[in-house]
Amino acid sequence: MADTDGQAPKATDHQTILVAHMMTPGVVQIPGDVSVTEAASLLERERMPCLLVKDTESRFGLMTPTDIVKKVVAQGLEPDDIEVRTIMTRPVQFIEYDRAMDEASALMMSTGTPILIVTKQDQPVGVLTAKDLILSPKRCATNISATISVMEGEGAGAEHQVAISQLSHAGALVESSALLLPGTKILLSFCLSEVMSPLTIRGSILNNTSVESVSGATGSLVAVHRGVEIQFLDLSPADQSRIKAWVLANLPKSFDPS
Repeated sequence: MADTDGQAPKATDHQTILVAHMMTPGVVQIPGDVSVTEAASLLERERMPCLLVKDTESRFGLMTPTDIVKKVVAQGLEPDDIEVRTIMTRPVQFIEYDRAMDEASALMMSTGTPILIVTKQDQPVGVLTAKDLILSPKRCATNISATISVMEGEGAGAEHQVAISQLSHAGALVESSALLLPGTKILLSFCLSEVMSPLTIRGSILNNTSVESVSGATGSLVAVHRGVEIQFLDLSPADQSRIKAWVLANLPKSFDPS
């Protein structure tokens, strides 16, 4: 996604909370000659925090409710007569879906923007706001045995034994000897404790750390474990509450010098 005022995203550590965990999926894109009236109706109907305005191939802007209120309503202007390109907010800041939330926070602070457009291979796929940063979940380090069942994509029907090493209500990092490709739809089954009923959660593979297999001194193949990021999908309120409560109970206690 090119914007002459944008910034190129940086590489990130896979073992952190990712932008994809917290973004609002989907982007509503409109041309620059749409009227403010049409844009306002679209914002209301789609219930999105903003619209992405594509004025030219390299010129983008954002249309938010605040733009409409401050630049049109407060000025006593007629929204039917104004094109969104004349009041859109620029520049637009883009960030790739697999970047760390800490990186997103730094980008917002350095540019002063409260909204980032999330991209995947340069195509807009979601919106990340300052509110999303505030709600960013803490992840708890753990070691929970789990099973991944591949539902769609490469290896559909296969099951893999994995270990959850980090967990939040938004997603998990698992260690797996199987190569699971980004975009693969899976079911992750695990139990938080012996007294709790098992959880089976739909998810999507975001990325993995691919490491080449190596041979041992005797020529035997040594298993290589990969860190695989999973984004949870359609998590029920009950399951979300169970995981939140478990994470809060198992996070390391802050050091108290008193």
